[in-house]
Amino acid sequence: MKRARAFAKINLALVVGPLRDDGKHEVVTVLQRVDLADGIELESAEALTVEGFEDDTLVRRSLEALAAAAGVAPRWRARIEKRIPVASGLGGGSSDAASILALANADLSEPLLPAALHDIAAGLGADVPFFLQAGTRLATGDGTTLECVELPHDYLVLLVLPDSESKESTEAVYRRFDERDGARGFDERRAALLDNLRSVEEARDLARLPRNDLASSPLAGQLEELGAFRAEVSGAGPTVYGLFEHTADAEHAATTLRRAGPTWLVRPV
Repeated sequence: MKRARAFAKINLALVVGPLRDDGKHEVVTVLQRVDLADGIELESAEALTVEGFEDDTLVRRSLEALAAAAGVAPRWRARIEKRIPVASGLGGGSSDAASILALANADLSEPLLPAALHDIAAGLGADVPFFLQAGTRLATGDGTTLECVELPHDYLVLLVLPDSESKESTEAVYRRFDERDGARGFDERRAALLDNLRSVEEARDLARLPRNDLASSPLAGQLEELGAFRAEVSGAGPTVYGLFEHTADAEHAATTLRRAGPTWLVRPV
């Protein structure tokens, strides 16, 4: 039995541009893991089964794609223990898929090379390749071109999943973005993100990164009033995060905002 932890992520910044020729949007985003994680298990079996999360499709697709690329039958039993909230903007499904890909690839008699595994991951979803690698990443293009960035990790992250907001489909969020001509000024916002990213020396400098182009929430303002030096929606939402320097401030904010919805106090990894 092989086991792994599939970590959640937050988008420390998300700048979105126009549609590309492939029908996807140009993006520039900073992806950071946090230590809220699903549990993943994998073992050999007579046939492919996925247990523990009945709504799964991505882990199954991952194993089928890996088996096809490797020229083997998908004979695995996978189990998912969900802790990352579903459809929350925290990348739980993508992280599960990447974790199971890495476990199953290591189980092959002839494992695929990293570039081939990246290609499979990119075909499953824009965030999946990020979760195959450790560390913070700058993602560009359609989100699957990744560059390592060194950023401070000496802060706490408060995640708030508001009860008052339901998860829209990613397609619906991008459609509204296009309808409001959200891509206008993309080059300037992209340049601002990259310039500010290069100047980050301490955690508080992350506050200078541009706002999320896709989504906003009044909870971000409340988190900042409670001491967060940066607060944003993660990805397409609806989870909102606040970054805190001091544990006491983060714990007070968590207690205060529990009326808004479930909260998790986590750290970057």
